[in-house]
Amino acid sequence: MNAPVADKPLYHVPTTAHVTASLHALSEAQRDELVRRIKRLLIERNAVLVAHYYVDESLQRLADETGGCVSDSLEMARFGKEHPAETLVVAGVRFMGETAKILSPEKRVLMPTLEAECSLDLGCPADEFAKFRAQYPDHTVVVYSNTSVDVKAQADYVVTSSIAVPLVEHLRDQGKKVLWAPDKHLGDYIRRTTGADMVLWDGSCVVHDEFRSWALEELLGRHPGAAVLVHPESPREVIHQADVVGSTSQLIAAVKDRPEQEFIVATDKGIFYKMQQAAPDKKLIEAPTGGHSATCTSCAHCPWMAMNDLVSLAETLEDTAEPAKNEIFVDESARQKALVATQRMLDFATEHRKATAGDA
Repeated sequence: MNAPVADKPLYHVPTTAHVTASLHALSEAQRDELVRRIKRLLIERNAVLVAHYYVDESLQRLADETGGCVSDSLEMARFGKEHPAETLVVAGVRFMGETAKILSPEKRVLMPTLEAECSLDLGCPADEFAKFRAQYPDHTVVVYSNTSVDVKAQADYVVTSSIAVPLVEHLRDQGKKVLWAPDKHLGDYIRRTTGADMVLWDGSCVVHDEFRSWALEELLGRHPGAAVLVHPESPREVIHQADVVGSTSQLIAAVKDRPEQEFIVATDKGIFYKMQQAAPDKKLIEAPTGGHSATCTSCAHCPWMAMNDLVSLAETLEDTAEPAKNEIFVDESARQKALVATQRMLDFATEHRKATAGDA
């Protein structure tokens, strides 16, 4: 069942087209100079850049070139924890900076902008989630990484999409009932895959919720040999059309490993940078969204991810104020509680990898 959420707050979603239009237009020479400046600043500030798959290609490339990390939110945080740098610069959205701070409280965590939010995070405020959770005291609380530190602090487990299914299977086998938040599509996919007894928070991602099965069907008619890759934050009808359903890293692996030469990709188009690196000879096609041209909300690219650019990154690294304008802080009590739930997932993931490797 999907439990209703009363008085769900509204939040403003910027359009991707408006965000990108507001960013600085750079010449090639200006871009090259910014990259040189940022590389110098990273060294001077003993900082490392960790970037999400969905941010602009220039930031992903810069992270690769400077010994940083391009990955999903949890791997970004784990990389930052293990890296010797004193400062972590997180190119992504706010909850990713918070996740880095959860695992590395002793380090300074900076972001190119603190305006970069996430609809899943904004649509699941901690006080409303607490009321929802109180209705199901006998449920194990599992929350997606796309949540605030205050929501994570209320969870038994924090998960990413790559480990959510096996973890919920584990809980199901123990006879546990699961309360899931915040993405209803991912929760529905997990419930259908595992058969677990689950109640779901009613949230969605502004990018993945826009994919439409009828438009995908039309596109497949023009590319009949293409494989369809879908992130499970997408609607059920889109997932049903997929050849592969998986996390960001799993979809990148599919492009590399599958024999098809064309792939229709139903996730944020920022992932194309790493997909093209993995399989440079293959053609990648954006899955169609519910909007048209630049008028749609998402255009298969998160408007908040789009706020990260080279100019804002350079300005963040040049800010020597205490505290810095774009510095992440979290409440210590909430951080410690969130760390418990996050560490449970990390421990489970380690054991799961050992078990599946043993079965191979």
